[in-house]
Order: sequence, then C-alpha cells, then structure tokens
Amino acid sequence: MSLEEKFKSACDQARNFKKRPADGDVLELYGLYKQATVGDVNKAKPSDSEGAAKWNAWNSKKGLAAKYAKEQYIANVNTLAPNHS
Repeated sequence: MSLEEKFKSACDQARNFKKRPADGDVLELYGLYKQATVGDVNKAKPSDSEGAAKWNAWNSKKGLAAKYAKEQYIANVNTLAPNHS
C-alpha cells in the first residue's frame, strides 16, 4: 500500500472513531492533517479560542514535509485506534 493509500485509510479511520480522543490528540491530528494536505499555515490566527487552538496546532508543524506529516498522522491514528475504534 502506498503512503497516500495509508494516509487516506488513516483519515477514514480517524473520522470513524466511536469514542472521541482527548482534545490534545485531536489537535495533534488536525495539525498533522493540515500540514500534510496544505503545507505551512497560510492564514492569520483566528481570534476565537477554538480557531486559535487549531491554528496553533497547525503552526506547530511548520516546516514539516508533507511526507513526514502523513507518516506521523498514520502513526498517531494507529496509536489511538485501539482505544477509540
């Protein structure tokens, strides 16, 4: 299976978790997903707390190559899956 296929599968798996992971884990996945699919943060930091938390999670991955962001995303989903599937 290619990296793209593994990443898509991990995204599907994360969307279908029966039990929501802790907020910190969700933000980590969000930051890795955005870095993997968009690249470095490309918009201003929102003023609302939820938007700012997401922006911070994404911005913390600045400079990480998409390939490595995808690999880390897959690894994190695989770590979370046993407790949330």
